[in-house]
Amino acid sequence: MSDLLNQKQIGRIREWFATSDVVLICAGAGMGVDSGLPDFRGNQGFWQAYPALGQRRMDFTSIANSQAFVDEPRLAWGFYGHRLQLYRDTVPHHGFQLLQHLSQRFEHGSFVFTSNVDGQFQKAGFAAEQVLECHGSIHQLQCSLPCHAAIWSASTFVPQVDAARCQLLNAWPTCPQCGAIARPNILMFGDGSWLERRTEQQQARFAAWRKRVKQPLVIELGAGTAIPSVRMQAEATSRRLIRINPREAQIAHADGVSINLAALAGMKLLMQYA
Repeated sequence: MSDLLNQKQIGRIREWFATSDVVLICAGAGMGVDSGLPDFRGNQGFWQAYPALGQRRMDFTSIANSQAFVDEPRLAWGFYGHRLQLYRDTVPHHGFQLLQHLSQRFEHGSFVFTSNVDGQFQKAGFAAEQVLECHGSIHQLQCSLPCHAAIWSASTFVPQVDAARCQLLNAWPTCPQCGAIARPNILMFGDGSWLERRTEQQQARFAAWRKRVKQPLVIELGAGTAIPSVRMQAEATSRRLIRINPREAQIAHADGVSINLAALAGMKLLMQYA
């Protein structure tokens, strides 16, 4: 794999490892692929993961939508309940451990900025206070209306899902205040009812952390261009950017290092120069 990088790039990586005081880990959906999670790339990939939705020609934006909890709550919770249990059962791949190991060499450790709602960084041992989930978390719930601003843990909800039909079989979670159906505290498409308070608190911690550090290194993994939140944050933070992506590794400016690999393989390559 070392032939993916030239000597200039290798020298740049080694210099950044030696002189940066912190690493910002930016992660998109591709980060979870090595753990066996789907990344829903295109309708065909999405429908392969959820054939019942494919039969109805429902794309990701149609089901990842707050209106679905009004129109077809058992289908909406069939989809999100399946994902919730999938994320609970998934073991984070070794790349997460490599990132933790790498973080220890920097004076201020690391912070995570991710569009993933799966909670895999926390599950892998990253402190919750060092993670910003810009699209929220499937492990948190809110009222679907919402009737109030509370956000609460989904830990007591154990979904029973007929995966073939993408249907929730047991009772869905409800709002403790008004009794309306609860939904994941996730920013969905066309979402006017998402409660941002939890993510805003994470953003405040990130902003305070950002003021303390002087020379951040950014390692971006599996973040695509379709929803560019992660890539934009990575590029805005530092020109010391290592972008790991098997399909879209290009960087607009000349200072960065592109690695055309999946997340785990890319981290194994990086660790050769740590």
